[in-house]
Amino acid sequence: MRPANVKAFPQPSSRVNGDLAVARRVFESAGEAVKTLSASLGAEFTRAVETLLAVKGRVIVSGIGKSGHIARKIAATLASTGTPAHFVHPSEASHGDLGEVTRQDAVIILSWRGESSELSDLIVHAKRFRIPLIGMGCNPESTLLKAADVALVLPKVREACPMGMAPTTSTTLMLVLGDALAVALMERRDFSTNEYRNLHPGGSLGRAMIRVCDLMHGPDELPLAQEGASLRQALTIMGKYKFGCIGLTDKKGALVGIITDGDLRRHMDRDLRQAKAADVMTRNPKTVRADLLAAEAIALMNEKKITQLFVFEAKGRSQKPAGILHIHDCLRAGLK
Repeated sequence: MRPANVKAFPQPSSRVNGDLAVARRVFESAGEAVKTLSASLGAEFTRAVETLLAVKGRVIVSGIGKSGHIARKIAATLASTGTPAHFVHPSEASHGDLGEVTRQDAVIILSWRGESSELSDLIVHAKRFRIPLIGMGCNPESTLLKAADVALVLPKVREACPMGMAPTTSTTLMLVLGDALAVALMERRDFSTNEYRNLHPGGSLGRAMIRVCDLMHGPDELPLAQEGASLRQALTIMGKYKFGCIGLTDKKGALVGIITDGDLRRHMDRDLRQAKAADVMTRNPKTVRADLLAAEAIALMNEKKITQLFVFEAKGRSQKPAGILHIHDCLRAGLK
């Protein structure tokens, strides 16, 4: 909603068209620069990936000015995708934060021209203690890239601003190259969906990644009876749990049916005193795998208008239930 003190004025079409033309020019400039960067990548990129894979500590990412802002983002992306990383401000490094950079680490320094004086202490520290140094900039003859163990040379491009000075296209290239490193490291490590979820437990992303196995009740909480049991016996077991159902198994323990509150209501007109559990059960009930996303299980329950699902292990062919998931478990986890 527009703030009350800000009035909406109709904009002349010429002004709108002019703004859009500027935006498209910036997009085209960035797009062409990224294509040039892609074409220029070579073995140094793989050397950078292998250097980072070999790190036993953390990846320290640094830069000054706008490059520093991009360095922060790259460090955050690396950390959230399985590569422990941390941003160190170069000025703060000169006043004690060099203590955060150990011999077990690797350092990535971003600098377009590669000659920022604030970077010198960090560069010297890396070289003094033989800490792998990856430099990212456009000038291969710069102090930074000549000192780097791995030099990631960016193509020289014109900035998108009218003066050709404000960091725009150049920072886009740094950001894209940092993302490329993070994704390459993910794939080299076979970084899994589960690992990704573990690093993103909060918010809608974390909830979207929750799996059935994270919410289900395990084997010790399963309401089960053999299909040959009397209905009275089955109801006694069913009453000990809060799921509103009981699973029926054959002699091998395989699930063959389910009795729910709904099944009992549908048979209320019968004399059930001598009935067997199998007389009222629903055969071949809907089930889910333990590795299924909880959101998919909710979708199944909503589609079939049911409130619980028996769960089987993701691997193997065993038909013995390993758990049970109730819709209330999903709701408590914030899923809908």
